[in-house]
Amino acid sequence: MLRQLARPAARDVSTAAGLAAIAFASLIVLGNVVLVPAGLPRTGAQLADVSVFFEEHGQLVGVGSALTPAAWVAATLFGAGALAVLRRDEREPGTAWALFGFAGLVLQNAAFTGVIALRLALASSDGDAAPALWPLHDTLFTLNGTFLAVALTGLSLAGLQAGLVRPWLARLSLASATLQFTSATLTPLVVDHDGPLGLLGLTGWLLWVIWLVSYGITLIRLTPGRRAAGATEEPAIA
Repeated sequence: MLRQLARPAARDVSTAAGLAAIAFASLIVLGNVVLVPAGLPRTGAQLADVSVFFEEHGQLVGVGSALTPAAWVAATLFGAGALAVLRRDEREPGTAWALFGFAGLVLQNAAFTGVIALRLALASSDGDAAPALWPLHDTLFTLNGTFLAVALTGLSLAGLQAGLVRPWLARLSLASATLQFTSATLTPLVVDHDGPLGLLGLTGWLLWVIWLVSYGITLIRLTPGRRAAGATEEPAIA
């Protein structure tokens, strides 16, 4: 089965998809490195704190937001490449799971476009927009966990059935998906309270980043050059 996945026609695609996954993870982490130390308000933060942050760090918000278009391109390339590698037979159940996961990636791109647009709107306003825009930002940000859960579940189950994903990575993805989906389900409580409930989504997000990098490395290892460096025989990934 692994030989089918690593056939020559798919090797360049798997490499590009793996690199895109790592690039996506790096960009979203870098975006947070830019904004979080500056005091980006947490979900459920007081509106006064939100107004002060966006008034004082409007340019910084613009810098962080500049990374997101590249991140969305990388996420889409990762999903499309993984789908191409996994989609061996239209009749196999793994194909449906791969499509399910790719849909999750596309939807999270759309949802986070709204999040970034709201941040830029807050940064360009005079501070009076926070009561209207920040609750919408928090709600969309938290509900996006649904689409992350879809991406994690679909691509992991498809990879597991194909023999691409190791069981530990599938378990990690399901743990992250559970946390993300639980956070999204509890959106009204998460948005209204700046408390421990926000840690559900944060923990799930950190696992999501680990999953992205690990999945990317797995896809890159399907290339013949990477395999030859370790052994003459094809390694058993599953």
